Amino acid sequence: MTSVKINPDLQKERDSCTFNTEELTNFFDAGDKYTRKRRELENKIFSIKELKDEIPDEYLSHKEKYENALRKAVLLLKALKKIGYSRNFEDVHKSSFRESIHTGIFKDGSPFMLQYSMFIPTLQGMADEEQKRRWLNRAMNFEIIGTYAQTELGHGTFIRGLETQAIYDEKTEEFILHSPTLTAYKWWPGGLAHTANYCIVMAQLIIKGKNHGMQPFIVQIRDEETHMPLPGIKVGEIGPKLTFSGVNNGFLGFEHVRIPRENMLMKYNQVLKDGTFKSNPNSKLTYGTMVYVRVTIVFGAATQLARAVTIAVRYSAVRRQSRPKPNEPEPQILDYATQQHKLFIGIATSHAYTLLAYWLWDIYTSFKKDLESGNLDRLPELHSLTCVLKVVSSKDCTRLVEQCRMSCGGHGFMMSSSLPQIYGLATAACTYEGENTVLLLQTARSMVKALDQATKGKPLSPTMAYLGERSVTTKWENSVDGIVKSFQKVSIGKLRAAVSSLKQYERSGLSPEDAWNKSSVQLISAAEAHGRAVVMSVYKSEIDKYASTVSTGLKTVLYQLVELYAIYMVLQKMGDMLLYGNLTEADVTVLQRRYEELLELLRPNAVGLVDAFDFRDEVLSSTLGSYDGFAYERLMEEAMKSPLNAEPVNQSFEKYMKPLMKGKL
Repeated sequence: MTSVKINPDLQKERDSCTFNTEELTNFFDAGDKYTRKRRELENKIFSIKELKDEIPDEYLSHKEKYENALRKAVLLLKALKKIGYSRNFEDVHKSSFRESIHTGIFKDGSPFMLQYSMFIPTLQGMADEEQKRRWLNRAMNFEIIGTYAQTELGHGTFIRGLETQAIYDEKTEEFILHSPTLTAYKWWPGGLAHTANYCIVMAQLIIKGKNHGMQPFIVQIRDEETHMPLPGIKVGEIGPKLTFSGVNNGFLGFEHVRIPRENMLMKYNQVLKDGTFKSNPNSKLTYGTMVYVRVTIVFGAATQLARAVTIAVRYSAVRRQSRPKPNEPEPQILDYATQQHKLFIGIATSHAYTLLAYWLWDIYTSFKKDLESGNLDRLPELHSLTCVLKVVSSKDCTRLVEQCRMSCGGHGFMMSSSLPQIYGLATAACTYEGENTVLLLQTARSMVKALDQATKGKPLSPTMAYLGERSVTTKWENSVDGIVKSFQKVSIGKLRAAVSSLKQYERSGLSPEDAWNKSSVQLISAAEAHGRAVVMSVYKSEIDKYASTVSTGLKTVLYQLVELYAIYMVLQKMGDMLLYGNLTEADVTVLQRRYEELLELLRPNAVGLVDAFDFRDEVLSSTLGSYDGFAYERLMEEAMKSPLNAEPVNQSFEKYMKPLMKGKL
């Protein structure tokens, strides 16, 4: 990643870096060989002229954005096939999360996003061997284009409330798919509107009037030759959104559409010809796809934040503002402690969630082997864990992306900065694949059960084991390990308070459901506290694990970031710490001073730290965050691409303004 000329301020920052940025990049990529592999792929793909946009995406209409995204999606597939690249869906290495070609090509998402993220993984995880032979290779070769339709107009996270029906007709050995109400229409699936011709549909299985719950069905929705919707299929696009304009999100309704019995994905549950329903005790394995997606969301949140903070830090190194000392030049805004306070936590948080995602991926792959052998023991823990970590990662990273945008002043409001788009991509994760509040309540339910088990002396799952601790109150410890313990105490304290409230409401005569609702604000607070305790603990333990494998310079910076993160979170959650963590006013003073010291220590390495994320200019797509640092030149260059600048006088002048000015209204 080199340029002929670099902004002097940015070059000075790079020269002052005290660690090897390449070493940190290799650390993120899980090894230097994966860094080389990723860069080789990026070099080949980003050199293809046809994949570059001559007209910036923001000047296109909604329809044009989709059509351009689809054009590039097909070109990208051809290019990947030509160079012999193929995605290994069966054995994904965690380093693949760092591949950024899609981000660099699709500023607002790809119409094929759900083909990769949901359609193929669901076929792999829920189809039997015969069904895989029938559909999986066709999907992987893009002979068919698919999506995954679960969410409906009237229901999302509440799966049992979904209304789409699949009624079995044993006479014809067919399922009849039907949308009985408007709210039963599928709503949101990416690629569904005009891209997909097949769809995995989650529907209520009904046999002889009896409901057997949600089951997955593969349904052809468009003709493979003409792409016209098939009879009984009502399909279209849901309209513009905050972002993801290229993803082609759609709606889908059924009017008594018949599909063969073999189109129900039957790896776990089966419907026999005579209508007999065979339920597999391991049917909970169907949660595997959702768990997988939530793991990827954690890494995605960290990546969006890393993009935003790279842009903001580089811009802050070249932007000069004010003159606090008379007769001296305007300083770089990165020299202001307030700017460091806004941005350095973004770097640390991205590190925290990147390492958390890798840790979570290792757990998921280990659990997956157990689950496939029929061992469901740790599934509840994995489900609870991915729920809460999806929440805290999306919440924190979205907030910090917006903080990065505002730290760039007015220029951060420009679409050409890419910060508004990154914010849109980040905040979308707060609602898709489980709305955050609902997911917190699911984790809270697991925590309430765990606390009950602990009081009965039963063992708890590893990530909730601390909930059973009954340690006496100890003095506050101003170390990262001490802060980890304090966050665990906050989680325990909030959980006990919520459970106490829950029991009081039940004793007052409320039903368990009403008591739960009354206590739900406290319960989600306890669940979030648990998530933060896990993040804090994992971040520190993962750095400890890798510390001996990196150079002294990098080790020092990594530990500074961990400490910065820990102290920042204490200062953010000071009320909780005062209530549950034995924090005193004197401790706060010490922490605040140390926090300010850490900002100063990290200042020389700020640009080096974001350079180590190793985002190409194509991936950042930002006038403010380019590697060469010439933000003002790029802002003007992008401004001149506006269609309004194609002519000195816009035609509307003669139509509207001139008559107004001449008094001819």
